[in-house]
Amino acid sequence: MIITSKKDFKDLEKRLAGKEKVFLLGCGECSTQCKTGGEKDLEEMVSLLEDAGIKTTGGVVVAEPCHIPLTKKELRARKEEVARADAVMVLACGAAVQSVAEALPDKPVYTGVDTLFLGNINRNGDFSEKCSMCGKCELNNTAGLCPVTRCPKGLLNGPCGGVDNGRCEVDNDISCIWVEIYKRSEKEGRLEEFMAVTPPKDYSFSLRPSSLLIR
Repeated sequence: MIITSKKDFKDLEKRLAGKEKVFLLGCGECSTQCKTGGEKDLEEMVSLLEDAGIKTTGGVVVAEPCHIPLTKKELRARKEEVARADAVMVLACGAAVQSVAEALPDKPVYTGVDTLFLGNINRNGDFSEKCSMCGKCELNNTAGLCPVTRCPKGLLNGPCGGVDNGRCEVDNDISCIWVEIYKRSEKEGRLEEFMAVTPPKDYSFSLRPSSLLIR
């Protein structure tokens, strides 16, 4: 899930200076879970915009706004509402914003949120980052736990000398992921893999922008 947070409305108000009407687009998946782009969040944004003297011509929560064809379809269905707007505000991740920008090449598009990270859901409203989408997964070498993301130093061979009673020296509130990898490897009888030296990571697999075509 892509984790997002709401932007300061004062910043959005500055961005929309000179715009009288705005169309809103939210996300039925990630942003709804993050409470940044669901139905209630669009309603809240309508109120904020109205208080700032900006009207809304309409809005839609697209199931998956990162899906470009789906987003284009939803916007076509509301072309009159979109046409009346001076700009479109997207309450969803950066991928969704760019879906809308591609669908509406002649319309100003703004984001109402900040895109933070790919996150796991621990419980409702509680998210944590466990994967950096680095392009070449190391999880088969580390008992299914990612040190690239979950070690603040990104160590591929650990733990470092600063580990203290199983806690991370950079952030004492979290466990050292390499201690957790060791415990899991020992439990699974995979200490041989744990002791193997991992060579420097090839980050060419995560060069940007990435693309993938599945036939």
